Amino acid sequence: MIALAVTYVFKAGHEEEAAGYFRELIPASRRESGCRMYVVHRAKNDPAKFFIYEQYDDEAALEAHRSAPHFERYGKNGIQKIAERREPELYIPFAE
Repeated sequence: MIALAVTYVFKAGHEEEAAGYFRELIPASRRESGCRMYVVHRAKNDPAKFFIYEQYDDEAALEAHRSAPHFERYGKNGIQKIAERREPELYIPFAE
């Protein structure tokens, strides 16, 4: 399994546009065969700040997500274009 955590801060005036893109991206991403979890959070005190937590079966499933038509449309050509800041981080399970 692999996890991706991404924090976005959107340009002023684009907060609701970002929310609209996420409303489209969430259900489409959750339907992907290798997606275990796709949860979007919005900061309680900052409507321009979002946190996304994603889990995939493996790196191949993550790459499939990144090349999916819905990610191209709502992610690359939507969310990423109106982001002021984007901070992604990949995680792997910690072996106890």
